[in-house]
Amino acid sequence: MSTNSDQLDGSDVPFVSSGRLPERARITALMQRAHARYRQVNDGAVSPVYPALARADAALFGICVVPVDDAAIVVGDAEVPFTLMSVAKPFTFALLLAHLGPEQARQRIGTNATGLSFNSLTAVERSVDGRTNPMVNPGAIATVSLLPGDGERKWEHLAAGLAGFAGRELQVDEEVYECASRTNLVNRAATQLLEARGLLGCEPALALDLYTRQSCLRVTARDLATMGATLANGGVNPVTGERVIADELCHHVLAVMVTAGLYETSGDWLYQVGQPGKSGIGGGLVTISPGKGGLGTFSPALDEAGNSVRGALVARDLSRALGLDLLGSHPRATRHRPTGSDS
Repeated sequence: MSTNSDQLDGSDVPFVSSGRLPERARITALMQRAHARYRQVNDGAVSPVYPALARADAALFGICVVPVDDAAIVVGDAEVPFTLMSVAKPFTFALLLAHLGPEQARQRIGTNATGLSFNSLTAVERSVDGRTNPMVNPGAIATVSLLPGDGERKWEHLAAGLAGFAGRELQVDEEVYECASRTNLVNRAATQLLEARGLLGCEPALALDLYTRQSCLRVTARDLATMGATLANGGVNPVTGERVIADELCHHVLAVMVTAGLYETSGDWLYQVGQPGKSGIGGGLVTISPGKGGLGTFSPALDEAGNSVRGALVARDLSRALGLDLLGSHPRATRHRPTGSDS
């Protein structure tokens, strides 16, 4: 995760993990200030993983906050579409939780961080039983394979579920999908390893295609913020009012986002940002503050771990300025105990 010592000054805003978001005007002002400051950052590079992604405009930069109890606030290129890529993973895992239940999903997929890159085959090979977690590619391929239905019905279930989180129907970017399907050699190898370990719930070719298609859905930073806000709102989309998953399942999704959402940099992320988050090589990044809302950013330039450079900087600073950090706290006034009191 990238760092920058020139942070926004959030000292006049409570740095706490409880309560409500600041007033709308304050949120907007902080978002605009973050956008103005970090659009000057030119670190990182667009993803070379798929040729179609390598043509992305590194100058694009959008931010959106969707509170659980108010309308979306957008700044910059928050309405520009890009491909979902790995940001799909926590939401697909949420659908699997709804299908299998938390314990079955944990047993089938795994939940422990690998400490390795998102597409590492070593993670599967090192594991005693081949399980990883739903935030890395092998675990995410296993996740889609276990969704309900046969053949195309699996895709229909998956697409409908992701649309529920976003609050609108999402379309596949056919150019990126064709490119990814033709060049995803590492994911093919991961799928075969999973099949050899008996971890897939359908034919390998279908599992890989489902994973690739979900990654190529077109979204915006506004969509990501809405998806995040749905998890922040106990599984109810705050824009549509639709219940997407049961409220108790949100805990399990957010837990794996905290431990593995930023791959091998997840420890640094939690240390600096203090929120569940998920990045994607398309340039998207989503963070969630339970009970408050979702933050979605889009900026295609990535760091070495595949995380949006500007997105990470914005998430870090708004986490503090808006009081989104789950680990932040203030001392509260307490009464002095009488000397010798043990109660």
